Amino acid sequence: MSAPIFSTMGCRLNAYETEAMKELAEQAGLENAVVVNTCAVTAEAVRKARQDIRKLRKAHPDARLIVTGCAAQTEPETFNAMPEVDAVIGNTEKMQGATWQGMAADFIGETETVQVDDILSVTETAGHLIDGFGTRSRAYVQVQNGCDHRCTFCIIPYGRGNSRSVPAGVVVDQIKRLVDKGFNEVVLTGVDLTSWGADLPATPKLGDLVMRILRLVPDLPRLRISSIDSIEVDENLMQAIATEPRLMPHLHLSLQHGDDMILKRMKRRHLRDDAIRFAQEARALRPDMTFGADIIAGFPTETEAMFENSMKLVEECDLTWLHVFPYSARPGTPAARMPAVNGAAIKTRAARLRAAGERQVQRHLEAQVGRTHDVLMENPHMGRTAQFTEVSFAASQVEGEIVRTEITGTSGTQLTA
Repeated sequence: MSAPIFSTMGCRLNAYETEAMKELAEQAGLENAVVVNTCAVTAEAVRKARQDIRKLRKAHPDARLIVTGCAAQTEPETFNAMPEVDAVIGNTEKMQGATWQGMAADFIGETETVQVDDILSVTETAGHLIDGFGTRSRAYVQVQNGCDHRCTFCIIPYGRGNSRSVPAGVVVDQIKRLVDKGFNEVVLTGVDLTSWGADLPATPKLGDLVMRILRLVPDLPRLRISSIDSIEVDENLMQAIATEPRLMPHLHLSLQHGDDMILKRMKRRHLRDDAIRFAQEARALRPDMTFGADIIAGFPTETEAMFENSMKLVEECDLTWLHVFPYSARPGTPAARMPAVNGAAIKTRAARLRAAGERQVQRHLEAQVGRTHDVLMENPHMGRTAQFTEVSFAASQVEGEIVRTEITGTSGTQLTA
């Protein structure tokens, strides 16, 4: 019999959890199965999941097909109704060894077809920390899951549950093991990373965790933070930005929009001036700081003037790496009941935002020519700077090593060395 095949959709956190599921499935002895770890962030993601499931069933007609992830958590009945699907399991259940043991023991006869419990009742993080996910150069460590906020466009809290944090001591111990294995960079990940610690004793902040990691793991060359909510950034994180060169000067901001009225209708907790002020303060503390950002185009009720405020925000915050999302309604969210923007207008506005992002990338790349960067090699001919910019090397380098090099030019969206 063959080992199970895993297909992952969506975010980095899903990819992290797929690696954990592989270990659980292997320990359980699961064979001849296809596991699809779905995403629910947009309606398009759910549609694509259904499409991919049909393709995987055709490619593996005799395998047992298991669907899990956020879309399975929020819409179990959708996937259970598909004739291609043998079982649907929720986001909590997928991290439990007993789930996989039951499936391996007797997939059809002894296991319920749908195993999806109320994730909003979950109060603890699953014990699925793994020692090393990613490339040989970079490892990802999940320190938080779930979200306590209820943005009007977002279905994710109903797929991930409320915020739960991994204790700092557990995180530090894992990072020590990763460094011992030779990883030169660790990335902290979570659904709502800046809410880390709110459910722990003494309610520590993300900045406390960052400072503790850097103090207790002195041999870690590079620590990186994934997407954050800038309004929740604490004093210690700002201190780390100012004083810790091992904390990488790249932050991905969950901004979503540049107009105050739309931000209020999204039920965000910041206004455009808050975002601009944070970007200015962070860059004043760390002049080489670069920002990415999530921005939604065509949110319900968005006028052309409101959209222009998002366009202006790109330059006012000096954003470099944009993730642009054309708005798509998620059933069950408050935004889905708001007056919709014309589909053609949404598509046009998203294209304009992407074009603005491309201009920002080119401006950033051109500013690096002639400068010296420490580049973490992801493969023999490509690595990334501390600002997460790709660098292409003509000469082969050692994968996983940090190489100091002078930037000689640009090529597409990459620097060259």
